[in-house]
Amino acid sequence: MLAKIIIKRRFRQGATDEILALLHDLRFAAMSQPGYVSGETLMQNDDPRKLVVIGTWQDMESWHRWKNNPRRNEFEVMLNVYQEGPTVYEEYVLGTALR
Repeated sequence: MLAKIIIKRRFRQGATDEILALLHDLRFAAMSQPGYVSGETLMQNDDPRKLVVIGTWQDMESWHRWKNNPRRNEFEVMLNVYQEGPTVYEEYVLGTALR
């Protein structure tokens, strides 16, 4: 079942070029992973330090493999340097059926 992952981050003021470069490289690395479908990065209109990434994966297992991938974790460590607070992850599956 298709998985949608919402990743929320809030960055400190400054270092915009470094942050955007890291996010670009992280997305590029994700694109080569089995199960990756697409991704988009959104910047909050009234607070450009707040970014949301919406990733789409073929299934939750594919996402979890990438989330736990050592290469991805290297990017997380580098991004954490610029963040205010922890990264927030929300995992959803496509569908409307209640269990």
